[in-house]
Amino acid sequence: MILDKGVNYMQQWKVTTISNVCEKIYSGGTPRKNNVAFYNNGEIPWLNTGEIVFNRIYSTEHFITEEGLNNSSAKWVPINSVIVAMYGATAGRVAITKVPLTTNQACCNLIVDDNIADYRYVYYYLCSRYSYLSSLANGGAQQNLNAGQIKNFNIPCPPIEIQRKIANVLSAIDDLIDVNSQINKNLVA
Repeated sequence: MILDKGVNYMQQWKVTTISNVCEKIYSGGTPRKNNVAFYNNGEIPWLNTGEIVFNRIYSTEHFITEEGLNNSSAKWVPINSVIVAMYGATAGRVAITKVPLTTNQACCNLIVDDNIADYRYVYYYLCSRYSYLSSLANGGAQQNLNAGQIKNFNIPCPPIEIQRKIANVLSAIDDLIDVNSQINKNLVA
C-alpha cells in the first residue's frame, strides 16, 4: 500500500482508546522494602519510573527475588510491552520492554494486541502525545495519572500495515540513536 500525497489519512483512521488496542493493562507492585529476602541476590528485573525516559528497556537498575515477586503485587511484563509512568515528575513518560521484567505500582503496563496494533506504533503515538498525557495528571502534593486515564486515552488506529510502516521508520531512527549511544559509551570507556 503506497500512501497518496495530499490525502489526509488521519481523518480516515478510526479513533479508539488504548484499552481497545491492548490484551491486558495492569500496574506492578513493590515488595516490602524492609524485607531483605525480597531484594538480596534478586535476579528478577524490577523497573521503577525513574528509568522510563522514552526509551527501550534492556536492563533495570534494581532486582527482586522470587520471594519478593510472590509476596507483592509485582507481575511479569512480557517483552515488547509499552510502559507508561503514572506518578510525579515522570508521569506520562513511555518506554518499551526489550526484556521480560517486573515493575513498581507507578508503571502502567500495556500488553498490546498485535492483531490490532503494532506495539511500536502505540509507543511512538504516546511519546508524541506526552505533553497532553502528562497534563492530565492530578492530585495534591504529587501529580499522578491513573490507569483509567491511560486506558481511556484516545489513539488513532490506522490499518495495521500503516502502523507498521510508521513504526518501521521511527524504529530505524531509534536504532541509529542506540548505535551512536553505544559508540559514545565505548569511546568513553
